[in-house]
Amino acid sequence: MTSARRTLIDAETTPFYHIINRCVRRAYLCGNDELTGKSFEHRRGWIVDKIKALSNIFCIDICAYAVMNNHYHLVLKIDIDKSKSLTNHDIITRWNQVTKGHEVATKYLNGDTLIEGERMLLDGLLTEWNERLSSISWFMRCLNEDIARRANREDECKGAFWEGRFKSQALLDEQALLACMMYVDLNPIRAGIADTLQASDFTSIQERIVELKTTSYKSTITLSERSTEEPLKSLVQLDGSSHLATESEAQSGIPFHFSDYLELIDWTGRAIRPDKTGYIDSSQPKLLNELGISADAWITSSKSFRRQYSGASGRWEAMCEFKKQHQHGKWCKGKSYSDALHPSP
Repeated sequence: MTSARRTLIDAETTPFYHIINRCVRRAYLCGNDELTGKSFEHRRGWIVDKIKALSNIFCIDICAYAVMNNHYHLVLKIDIDKSKSLTNHDIITRWNQVTKGHEVATKYLNGDTLIEGERMLLDGLLTEWNERLSSISWFMRCLNEDIARRANREDECKGAFWEGRFKSQALLDEQALLACMMYVDLNPIRAGIADTLQASDFTSIQERIVELKTTSYKSTITLSERSTEEPLKSLVQLDGSSHLATESEAQSGIPFHFSDYLELIDWTGRAIRPDKTGYIDSSQPKLLNELGISADAWITSSKSFRRQYSGASGRWEAMCEFKKQHQHGKWCKGKSYSDALHPSP
C-alpha cells in the first residue's frame, strides 16, 4: 500500500528530494515514435520551461533535472527560509499565478477594507497558500497537470497521461545529494543517447556548462551590449559554501564547488563503460577522496542510485530513523549501498 505524501516529504528533516515521474502511454513523453514517425522532442522544452516558471513562483529551487523519452528526473530543494520571509502580498501574488485566487485576497490587494469575517478567512487562506508554495506535492501537481493537458490536446485524446503518483526520495546528507545529482545528470550517457556532457540535451549539467561559457563570454562585453530580457531562474549554485551535515546550515545551498563537481561527473561518465563494470583509467577525483568513497562504490551508485534505495538515501542510521518517524517503521532498503557511500573513518 502506498504512503501518504506528507509521510515521504519533510522539509524540516531535509530540504532535498529526488523526484521521478513516468509517462503511462506508449506514445512518448518526448523522443521519436518509430511506429508513426512522429516527433515529440518539443515536449522536453515544455517540461524545462514549466519547472523554471514554477520555481519562480514556489519556494522550491532546482538542483538537477533530466528529461528523458518517457520519464523525467528532478532534484528539488525546498527553500524554507524564503517561505518564512514571504509577505502577505507576496503570498497572494504568487498564488494568483497558480490559480484564480480568492475575491477576499483581491480586495486585500486593492486596499479595500475587510470586515472581521473576511479578515479571518484571509488569515486562513494565507496560511494555507504559504504552506502550498513550499510543497513539492503542489509543485508537481501544477507541473504534471499542465504538461498532461497540453499533451492530450496535441494528441487529441483524453485520459491519464502520467503513470500514477510521482515517486520521491529524501536525500539526507551530502553523499546522497551528490550521488543523486550525478545519477540524474548522467541519465543520457547511461541510456546511450548522448556521448558527452555538452550533448546531454535537457539536463542540468548541460545548462550549467552553457551558463559557465556564457558568463565567461559576457565578462568580455560591455553592459550596453547585454540583453535586457529577464533571465530564467538559475539552478541552485554549487559554491561549496555550506555543509548539510550541520543542522544549523541544513537549509543552505549545495555544498560542493562546481569545478569539483564537473571533474567528478566527467570522470564518472568516462568510467561508465558497457563492457566493463567500474573501469577506472585515471586518478580518483578530489571529491571522492574528500568523502572517502571508493571508485567501485561510486560507479555502482552512478549507474543504479534509483534502485538502491526506497524512500530515503543517506547514512543507514538516518535512513532507518526517517522511516521510523515518517513511515511508521517500514522496512528500510539499501544498507550495503549506504555503507559504501558512507565509509567509517
